[in-house]
Amino acid sequence: MSKLPEQYLGIKKKFKGYFKAVDNLGKAAKAAGPINEKTAHLIQLAAAAAIRSEGSVHSHTRRALEAGAKPEEIYHAIILLSSTIGFPTVSAALSWADDIIKGK
Repeated sequence: MSKLPEQYLGIKKKFKGYFKAVDNLGKAAKAAGPINEKTAHLIQLAAAAAIRSEGSVHSHTRRALEAGAKPEEIYHAIILLSSTIGFPTVSAALSWADDIIKGK
């Protein structure tokens, strides 16, 4: 796995209690239902694309790959959003996913 962003690490260091709560919330949400890890990251990737969060698209692309997603599945999760979030936002999200997939 590549190095985590400095902003992320800074928040984790400065706000330990808060960060622990956020981490626990994520774990509890994933444990609350039957969706597997790969699918969960693809869903989170789609949400990240929808809110135009480059860092989150990077993070969930990386995590989806680690959970066994193929690049084609990542691209499909993003292009499925075309009629909902529009082509320009999809195009941006695809470029952010490529940052991770192609190792930029």
